[in-house]
Amino acid sequence: MDKAKDIKLVILDVDGVMTDGRIVIDDNGLEQRNFDIKDGFGVVALQMTGVDVAIITSKKSGAVRHRADELKIKYFHEGIKKKTEPYELMLKEMAITDSQVAYVGDDLVDLSMMKRVGFPVAVADAVDEVREAAVYVTKAPGGHGAVREVAELILKTQGKWDKILSKI
Repeated sequence: MDKAKDIKLVILDVDGVMTDGRIVIDDNGLEQRNFDIKDGFGVVALQMTGVDVAIITSKKSGAVRHRADELKIKYFHEGIKKKTEPYELMLKEMAITDSQVAYVGDDLVDLSMMKRVGFPVAVADAVDEVREAAVYVTKAPGGHGAVREVAELILKTQGKWDKILSKI
């Protein structure tokens, strides 16, 4: 877990990571997604200790945008076909390197990012190729506490978890 010590940015995929990957479409064609409240706390905990969080997703969704706003996620990129493009911009803006970035993914579209970052993470129910590319595979599946698990792992490795506990 040494790779988690210097993480300054955690990038999250959405469908299959922040959600369980299911998209519910109602009779009016409106999409709905379910987010885990514990994952939300993980995002907030990272931000409270100075670790930035970003979302890069290939889809566009009002629900995802709303959740990102709710969690005050500064770096939000939706409708992205090539995830490495906004990633390069974030590296420059934040003056950080690949080794200081964690990426959490679940499917094949995440592989290009996972091969770049210093701490690639797969959720428990990720496809085989993504789990093989990861240095850490969560115990929790996507949308069911995987993001929280990653946040705790990073913050405990960095010695920041007690700071979170002291604020509760």
